[in-house]
Amino acid sequence: MNHTFVLALAAILAAAPVAAQPKGEGPVGPGPVGSGPVKMTTPAEPGPSGPGPIGQGPIKTDIEPMDIGPIGIGPMGLGPMKFGPLFELADIDRMMQSVRPALDILTDAPMLAARAKMMVDSLTFGLDQDKTDREAERRDREAELREREREREAQWYSEGQNAADEYKWDRALSYFTRVAELKGSKADAALYWKAFAQNRLGQRTEALASLAELNKSHPTSPYRKQATVLEAEVKRDIGQPIRPQDSADDEVKLMALQALQNTAPEEAVPILEKLLEGTSSRRVKQRALYVLAQSKSPRAREVLRNYAKGSSTPELQSQAIQYLGVHGGPEARAVLAEVYGTTTDVDVKRRILRAFMTAGEKDRLFKAAQGEQNPELRAEAVNQLGNMGAHEELWQLYQKESSADVKRRIIRSMMAGGSIDRLIELAKSEQNPELRREAVRALGQLRSARTSDVLVQIYGSDSNVDVKKSVVNALFTQDNATALVGLARKEQDVNMKKEIVSRLSNMRSKVATDYMIELLGK
Repeated sequence: MNHTFVLALAAILAAAPVAAQPKGEGPVGPGPVGSGPVKMTTPAEPGPSGPGPIGQGPIKTDIEPMDIGPIGIGPMGLGPMKFGPLFELADIDRMMQSVRPALDILTDAPMLAARAKMMVDSLTFGLDQDKTDREAERRDREAELREREREREAQWYSEGQNAADEYKWDRALSYFTRVAELKGSKADAALYWKAFAQNRLGQRTEALASLAELNKSHPTSPYRKQATVLEAEVKRDIGQPIRPQDSADDEVKLMALQALQNTAPEEAVPILEKLLEGTSSRRVKQRALYVLAQSKSPRAREVLRNYAKGSSTPELQSQAIQYLGVHGGPEARAVLAEVYGTTTDVDVKRRILRAFMTAGEKDRLFKAAQGEQNPELRAEAVNQLGNMGAHEELWQLYQKESSADVKRRIIRSMMAGGSIDRLIELAKSEQNPELRREAVRALGQLRSARTSDVLVQIYGSDSNVDVKKSVVNALFTQDNATALVGLARKEQDVNMKKEIVSRLSNMRSKVATDYMIELLGK
């Protein structure tokens, strides 16, 4: 279609005045447009729009009719309508009939609807994707902040405990206050020790406020029992000056109890129980548990067992578990196994596994490594078997294990236990290249002439490029420049030779330096 015509039509329509009656004797404007009977000498051929105008006949005008082109013959209707100085409605109607095909194309509803839907879908997808990305970034930021808060909480709590152990109560109070304000997992413990430090500093009103906050905010806290005892002590001492020698008295008391334990253990146990339930410092309570752990008294064993099961604070539970592993016999280890099977606390289970290692409980660790569902605890059991040098148990686990990740951890435990024979076997025969590389790296950590010779053999026999690179790194870890120079002299592959030379260039060795000079002289 002629775009010029469309634009002209639009301009005409925009400029046309509102319909009005012209002044004068007759109508102003052209007659019917087209080849109809408007002062024509020869009748015009009929157009596609129908017969000539129906009405009272042509309108007399003082100007010649406009010939706009092959739009059709005059308008259909009762006669011409007066529309202004130039055009009648019939003329405009014929113009619109001419441009309608173009308008129909431009207003093709299904096509435009489809295109619009595509655009909306595209924009919606883009907005949804952007929203998803922003949400993922927000979650990552929140997770990072939570992890930082946990690390900060653990660090401040440890600093507070260290300060309390050194009787630096001002410093301890500062750290425990910060931990309490974080309102994290150690908030209840921090509130208790905050009140403890405040009491030692003579700030008894503040101490009572801290204990009240602990009781209100953490009604199920394991520190509630000790907090009740501390509260009674603070209320008793209100109005009395703090005695700086209290901590020293506790130390002296423990020394006396230690002596009493050797002469009259049954009499010492009730006193130790009372001390553990009281408001003594953490360090004093840990020493009280130590005295109980060395006792052969059945009552002492029962008290220690109760603490290991979690009848008091997490710190004392951890200490009791450790002492049962170190000083306890088969009965104590049976208690630990009982606690391991009943608790859901991963941290407690991890401590028990470590206590099993200390006690030489290889079978219990092997059982945990086989049947534990928690991956972290399985890895812990495997690590402790490695620390015990349980070579055969680790080898059995490796052969039955289907997870490559767990196998990788077993290899590292073999390295920790110095299981050279099994590592050599895996480095040579393991079908999984990644696990072969892990075994090669483990051999690199075990510095000996034997492992170096095996690494050189593997380099010559293994066709996997990544495994060869692992061998180069392992020899580099062993600082074995002689072996690397030997490999470089024989290597025909340019890329592998570059790999070896790059390691030699970072070694402070005369053998490596001489080889570098040799290469430069060629």
